[in-house]
Amino acid sequence: MSGHSHAKTVARTKNAEDAKKSKAFSKMTRLLSVAAKEGGGDPETNSKLRMAVEQAKQVNMPKDTIERAIKKGTGELAGENLEEFTFEALGPGGTALIIEGITDNKNRSLGDVKQILSQYNGKMAGEGSVKWMFERKGCIVIESKEKEKIELQAIEAGAEDIKERGGFIEIYTRAEELDQVKKNLEEKGIKIDSASLDWVPKEEIEANKESTEKLFEALDDNDAVQNIYSNIKL
Repeated sequence: MSGHSHAKTVARTKNAEDAKKSKAFSKMTRLLSVAAKEGGGDPETNSKLRMAVEQAKQVNMPKDTIERAIKKGTGELAGENLEEFTFEALGPGGTALIIEGITDNKNRSLGDVKQILSQYNGKMAGEGSVKWMFERKGCIVIESKEKEKIELQAIEAGAEDIKERGGFIEIYTRAEELDQVKKNLEEKGIKIDSASLDWVPKEEIEANKESTEKLFEALDDNDAVQNIYSNIKL
């Protein structure tokens, strides 16, 4: 569920092989459990859980699996002792990375991420040394080739910025306005493929896409890593 391009993530997950779907389900289970643990098990009153449930449905996660994950978070069922982490890093060519994840052992996950970075000419960065290059924004992904039509509707709905990536449209909002913009779009009859809070780079830079993509794939393969954000120009 890599956040360096949510459009690519949605497309990849929709066409994933069974092994990839199993890994996606495992990561989604953790996301649901942590969201329920933090804000309760009712998606109506817990916006973080509501977004997680919607993401789970987008990857065709079974309803009973979603419900079990939520109950593990609320303590109704036994589950892992999970915690979230955010690591800042530098990738190949000095690219900036924010790596988010959920783990039952933060020290182990830190070691795993360090090892992956070192294999692909990257390294960990000090707290705050990378995050200032990004802004927290809402991101709504829609599968559509009608950019002009969607763009007008998105602006009316309260969007700040819009980008088109390979048949998908990414709509960016203020973090606190994500739910409202999403609701406004749905009221216009627009089908939302995903909605999430992302770290969006203030400026994008050119980079070697082959080497960085290999790094992203290696990080994605780690069970604890949920999202990867970068300032690479896609």
